[in-house]
Amino acid sequence: MALEGSLQLAELDAGLRNRIKRDYPQSKPTDYICGHHLLKYRLEHVDALINADMKQTKKINQKLTKALQSDDYDIIDVNDSLSESLTFGQKVSDDVARFGGSWGFIFVFMFVLIGWMIVNGLHLFGVNFDNYPFILLNLVLSCVAAIQAPIIMMSQNRSADRDRMMAENDYHVNLKSEHELRLLHAKVDHLAQNQVPHTMEIARFQLEILGEIRQELAELRAHDAGSSDSAKRRESPHENMDNS
Repeated sequence: MALEGSLQLAELDAGLRNRIKRDYPQSKPTDYICGHHLLKYRLEHVDALINADMKQTKKINQKLTKALQSDDYDIIDVNDSLSESLTFGQKVSDDVARFGGSWGFIFVFMFVLIGWMIVNGLHLFGVNFDNYPFILLNLVLSCVAAIQAPIIMMSQNRSADRDRMMAENDYHVNLKSEHELRLLHAKVDHLAQNQVPHTMEIARFQLEILGEIRQELAELRAHDAGSSDSAKRRESPHENMDNS
């Protein structure tokens, strides 16, 4: 027979039933549990849910911290690192390559070339310094090309070193970002799959407890009202006798 304020085990949540079954293996779904013991098991179940969420969150935070500390590669500024290690020859090669790939070099080169052809080809005012026109010019152009080519290649080698360092830098940055992103996804999944349902379950327990408290308060008010009515009815005959 059910006691006042008791509930049948079949009406309870599966988690609560399992917790009660652990302490009372012989219990059956048709058995009843009083409100006092039910409150105790509800609080234990809520504590278990909170502790499980805290342990899982702590585990994910530890993995995130470990991933951040495991990569001992220091992210560097490639341009600053290369600028600090530049030698005088490397600086000259960069300047030559920069000037050789500009419009300024083209304008200067065209000015010298046209001036050379005018002076030695037209012999204006009888002035010329090359008795065999354009032979010395070809030699000068060949020398310029022979010197300029390896200097530009030096600069290109440094550009290749810069690209290699930037690629390695980007690899480590992307690798660390991928680790962090995976752990953040795991944390979000934990929130969506575990912590949010647990929070909703705890809120449901709270609403059930509040509803039971409200019901008990209503019963107490009804009992107090009934007691006061009985007391008034008992006092009424005495008052009538006194009046008579």
